[in-house]
Amino acid sequence: MRGPRLPIALMLALLLPAATAAGERLVPAEPGALALAIAGGNPGDVLLLAPGRHDGPVVLSFPITLDGGGEAVVEGDKTGSVITVTGEDVTVRGLEIRGSGSDHPGVDAGVKLGRTARRARIEGNRLVDNLVGVHVFGARDSLVRDNTILGRRDHRVNDRGNAIYVWNAPGTMVEGNRIRWGRDGIFANASRDNVFRDNLFRDLRFAVHFMYTNNAEVAGNVSIGNTLGYAIMFSDRVSVVGNRSLRDRRHGVMLNFANNADVRGNLVRGGTHEKCTFIYNAHRNVIHANRFEGCDIGIHFTAGSERNAFAGNAFIANRTQVKYVGTRDIEWSHAGRGNFWSDHPAFDLNGDGIADARYRPNDLMDHILWSQPAAALLLGSPAVQLIRHAQANFPATLPGGVVDSHPLMLPIEIAVSPDIARIEAETRPAWLHGSPSDDDTDPLAGH
Repeated sequence: MRGPRLPIALMLALLLPAATAAGERLVPAEPGALALAIAGGNPGDVLLLAPGRHDGPVVLSFPITLDGGGEAVVEGDKTGSVITVTGEDVTVRGLEIRGSGSDHPGVDAGVKLGRTARRARIEGNRLVDNLVGVHVFGARDSLVRDNTILGRRDHRVNDRGNAIYVWNAPGTMVEGNRIRWGRDGIFANASRDNVFRDNLFRDLRFAVHFMYTNNAEVAGNVSIGNTLGYAIMFSDRVSVVGNRSLRDRRHGVMLNFANNADVRGNLVRGGTHEKCTFIYNAHRNVIHANRFEGCDIGIHFTAGSERNAFAGNAFIANRTQVKYVGTRDIEWSHAGRGNFWSDHPAFDLNGDGIADARYRPNDLMDHILWSQPAAALLLGSPAVQLIRHAQANFPATLPGGVVDSHPLMLPIEIAVSPDIARIEAETRPAWLHGSPSDDDTDPLAGH
């Protein structure tokens, strides 16, 4: 005859091996066991969650570690956040976390880091089917690293939640995560001093989306098959370095009311981009050593964007290399070095790597076509060809616009790893096939 079942609290005590480190406890995968273990815990405890399902939601209000060893699941009840962190120095690792609520105003999440949750570490987890994956809500010096975050697909894109939402959380680092589906990969709002690097983003609206986020770094990330790669909006002193935008839809990099940015060493390619780069009312930015390839427009800048520096970039096989309408010349070279243009029939007689003739990407007919699209019907007419011939032979008749006085003879090469190239080749984003369930996202509309 089976004896009476031991209470959970006594079971936990008996399961604690004598040889384990102080504060390390095993939590069985039984209803209520996790909440009871947290309630009876002490600062510095490490809770080792047994393989299987553990009940959420739970709140971590003091320094504690939840370690699932890659085999434990914490599942919420479809209300609120699954794991809420309010204490300092909390670590959540090795768990599958699922089952958040769906309340947008409350920002229900798999893991929510509150304002008092300093130095939290969320690493090596798998967050699945939550409204928001990780919500860093004012928590300073947080680390979100090496997680897999799979967002929802049961609503239109704009009605889903973000994988990682950072709000007013200085010192946050988001590193090495693999993010797919949902709305935006990383949405940073009203924050500063953040680092977002080496993350992989797929099948999203924006890979990285900044609003009022200053003095931040976006480096080494890969965006594949998203509507837009890296949207830096209303932000100052942002470093966008060494990222990849592959087979994205609208723009690879967008600077909208973004000033003093360093945009360097990025690759945008794919044949699906409307614009490799879009610069809208953005000033004093340095765009250097990037490769823009295979877009409808290589770079489009407008709305009073001034004092931006362009040098060392490669514009390759874009249908229109540059779209700019202006009444004065803007020089796109620095210290005797300009950019590479794949459609520039250049010569270099002295072998210094600099073309002997300057380059102008646009002529008067381009300006007319941008302002009067119906004029495209006349492109093959003798009058248009005569205008273009005259401008080529008499530069004084050219309108204002971009001038590169020192074009480069060779383009910058930016490598893509074999693993990323394979994902790029296999990517079939829904919007590419005209899926009716996707939103026609306007990156300059409301957010």
